[in-house]
Amino acid sequence: MRGFFFIFVPVMRNYDLITILGPTACGKTKLAVALADRIGGEILSADSRQVYRGMDIGTGKDLADYVINGNAIPYHLIDIAEPGSKYNVYEFQGDFLKAYRGVVERGSQPVMCGGTGLYLESVLRGYRLIPVPENPELRKSLEGKTLAELTGILKGYKTLHNTTDVDTCKRAIRAIEIEECYRNTPVEAGGFPMLKSLNIGVDISRDKRRELISSRLERRLQEGMIDEVKGLLDRGIPADDLIYYGLEYKYVTLFVTGQLEYKYLLQELEVAIHQFAKRQMTWFRGMERRGIQIEWIPFEWSMQQKVDRIVELMGK
Repeated sequence: MRGFFFIFVPVMRNYDLITILGPTACGKTKLAVALADRIGGEILSADSRQVYRGMDIGTGKDLADYVINGNAIPYHLIDIAEPGSKYNVYEFQGDFLKAYRGVVERGSQPVMCGGTGLYLESVLRGYRLIPVPENPELRKSLEGKTLAELTGILKGYKTLHNTTDVDTCKRAIRAIEIEECYRNTPVEAGGFPMLKSLNIGVDISRDKRRELISSRLERRLQEGMIDEVKGLLDRGIPADDLIYYGLEYKYVTLFVTGQLEYKYLLQELEVAIHQFAKRQMTWFRGMERRGIQIEWIPFEWSMQQKVDRIVELMGK
């Protein structure tokens, strides 16, 4: 672990964890970094795709954002898995807990930041999850079914695993596989430590969110997102594995492999990201219904106002 020296305003540690969440493109990473700089914190990423090495532009890692006021804010759970692998929430919980304990031991304030609802909720509600092995018989029975048919099957389960980005047959089959395992092996909360968390949501209007998503997508394409995908394919990562990750990697891979014309790339990907952001917000509202309190802070506030408000809430 790199060494860092913090100069920060002392804050009462009334919370085990500060969580910054919000839909894609809302600026939650910059807010988490500004807060960490203020209170002497370290960032714990809760993003299901930023775990993969080499998948930088498409996942929006923006690692330069972790340097503020000349300070490099430590971050964790980014670049910890090989592209092509299938990292999951069970692994995330184990990696999170290890990183969290390290942050606490160093006397820093843990700040979780991300937009993957299941990852966030697995920490905030203390899920006890189990590893889910492949089920060859189940997979064989689902072969040949359309995405609509698989989605219908998935909706038949009482508690869905995570459908915020199930946009391919492969991902839908894996989600069904997980649900079937959980159905036959009941999973209860309690195996993960319950952390007292102050949860902050970035409240951004739909119109502003759409504007930021569109401009960010154009910027990522200009910054070399297509070349990034080509490089991953050249490294031998199967196209199906990149398509599995959804959104940018799905559509850019389809373009690179000749399955989607460029004139439709931006159009279809933009629609998919807007839909994804909407599903993220649906998940966050569901978290509130399930008992997780979220303090929503206006996107329009200055960074100073946002950080001041969070510090005020931390002291209560």
